[in-house]
Amino acid sequence: MSFESLGLSAPVLQAVAEKGYTTPTLIQEKAIPICLMGRDVLGCAQTGTGKTASFVLPMIDILSEGRSKSRMPRSLILEPTRELAAQVAENFEIYGKYHKLNMALLIGGVSFPDQERALERGADVLIATPGRLLDHFERGGILLNDVKILVIDEADRMLDMGFIPDVERIVATLPPLRQTLFFSATMPPEIKRLADRFLSNPKEVTVAPPASASKNIVQGLSVVPEEDKREALRNLIKDQNIKNAIVFCNRKKDVAILQGSLKKHGFNAGALHGDMSQPARMETLEKFKQGEIQILVASDVAARGLDIAAMSHVFNFDVPFSPEDYVHRIGRTGRAGNTGHSFTLASPEEGGLVEAIEKLIGTTIPRVEVPGMQTVEFEPSDGRRRGRGRGRGGSSSGRGSSRGKSGDSSRSSRAPRPEREPRPEMDARPEAEARPPREARPERDARPPREPRPERSQRESRPEREQRPERESRPPRDRRPERSDRPRHDRRDRDDTPAPMGLGDHVPAFLARPTR
Repeated sequence: MSFESLGLSAPVLQAVAEKGYTTPTLIQEKAIPICLMGRDVLGCAQTGTGKTASFVLPMIDILSEGRSKSRMPRSLILEPTRELAAQVAENFEIYGKYHKLNMALLIGGVSFPDQERALERGADVLIATPGRLLDHFERGGILLNDVKILVIDEADRMLDMGFIPDVERIVATLPPLRQTLFFSATMPPEIKRLADRFLSNPKEVTVAPPASASKNIVQGLSVVPEEDKREALRNLIKDQNIKNAIVFCNRKKDVAILQGSLKKHGFNAGALHGDMSQPARMETLEKFKQGEIQILVASDVAARGLDIAAMSHVFNFDVPFSPEDYVHRIGRTGRAGNTGHSFTLASPEEGGLVEAIEKLIGTTIPRVEVPGMQTVEFEPSDGRRRGRGRGRGGSSSGRGSSRGKSGDSSRSSRAPRPEREPRPEMDARPEAEARPPREARPERDARPPREPRPERSQRESRPEREQRPERESRPPRDRRPERSDRPRHDRRDRDDTPAPMGLGDHVPAFLARPTR
C-alpha cells in the first residue's frame, strides 16, 4: 500500500515523497484513514514504527481549512519531554511546508515572551509539555475552549513521569466535543483506564504486542562485574562497526562520569540528561544528529521518540529498572526498516531485572562475550526486582552494598579486625571453710500465766471530776446603731464637691474628692 491510497491531500503527499518515504508503516496504514474520518483513535504500537506521522499527516489536512484566533489554538499535542515535543514540531515543519499553518511550541527552558508572541499570532497547532502549558494557562495567556483535536502522545511515559494529574486538569478545560488521538507504546491497565475516560467510542489500532521489541534489532547481553563495566563498554565499542550510538545510564550523575571516561580514552562522546539547560540539550542533540558527536551518553530522557537517522547501536550501561524502558531504549535503533544492534551490560546482582525484561518481551536475550573480558553468571535471587544503590567508589549492587574489585561485599573488603587475646581464666575461688554448727538455743523459761482481770463490778470506781465554776456573765455590749439610724451624707448634696460628669450615681471615691 502507498500513501496515495490513504486519502491524504496532494501537498502532504508531495512533502512525504520529498522526505523519501513511499510506503506507510502498519500503524500509519491503519490509523491515518480513521483520523481523517474524525473518529477517536486508541493506538498502541512498538516504538520506532512511525506513530508520530500517523497523527501529524492527517492533522495537517484537517486543519488546512479554517483560521486560528489569537491565544486560542485549534489543536493541542501533549508530549512528555522537551526533546520529543521539539521533534514533533520539526515533523510539522517538514510535512506541512506546503500549508500555511501556524505552530507554537511551549516547552521549558525557553523564555515566556517568545512563546507569548507565538500565541498572540494564533496557533493552528500547539505542541506543549503539560507543565509549561499550565504555566501559560494560569497566567491567562491561553484559552483552550476552541481546541478541536487533542493528541496525547507517549501516554505510558506520561504515567511514569507523574504527568497524569496535569493531563487530567488540562483535559478538563477542553470542550467535550473534540477528536482525541491517544497513542502509547505500551498499554498497562492504568493507561487503559485513562483512555476510557478521555476517548469517546474509539477505534483501537494495535499493530504489535504491547512492549515488544522490533525484529530488526539484534540484541545481546553480557554479564560482567560492576567495576569492569567501563572497560567492557570500551571493548564493545572498539569491536563493533559503529556509525553512531547512544549509551543509556540510569542516573544523571553517571552520565557525566561515563562521558568523561570515554573522552579520556579518546572517544568522541557527548552527554544528555535532564539537569542540562534547554539550549545545551538542543545543541548537543543537534550535533549528534549532524554526526559531530558519535557517542551520546544519555539518561532515559532520550529513550522516547527520538528519531535519529540510521542509528546503528544502543548500549545499556545499566539495566533499566522498568522493563518497558528497555523496549524504548533499544527502539532508538533499527528504525525505518534498518537493522540495529543493542548490547546490555549487566552485573551479577541484576538477574532479577533481566528476568523481568525477558518476561515482558517474551524471549531470552542472547548472551554474548565481551572481547578481552571474562563473563560471569548471575547470582541466585529470590525473585524480587531490586534497584541498585550506588555505594562508595561509584559501584553498586542489587542488595544496596558496594563492591570492591574482588567482587566481595564492602563488609568483607574492610580490614579484618585484630583478634582479641583470650582472657585468662579466673582462678577458682577457694571453697568456703566449713562453719561450726550453731549451738542450739536454750529453751525459753516458761512464763507464769497471767492473772485474770477483775470484773467491772470489782474495779475501783474512778473519782468524779470536779465541776468547774461557772463563768460570770458579762454585761451585753451596746450595739451600734443600725445603718438606717445614721445620718446620711449624700455627696451630691455638697455644694463644694463637683460631681463628675458621665459616671451616674456610681462615682468612685477618689473622683469625688474636692479639688483645691
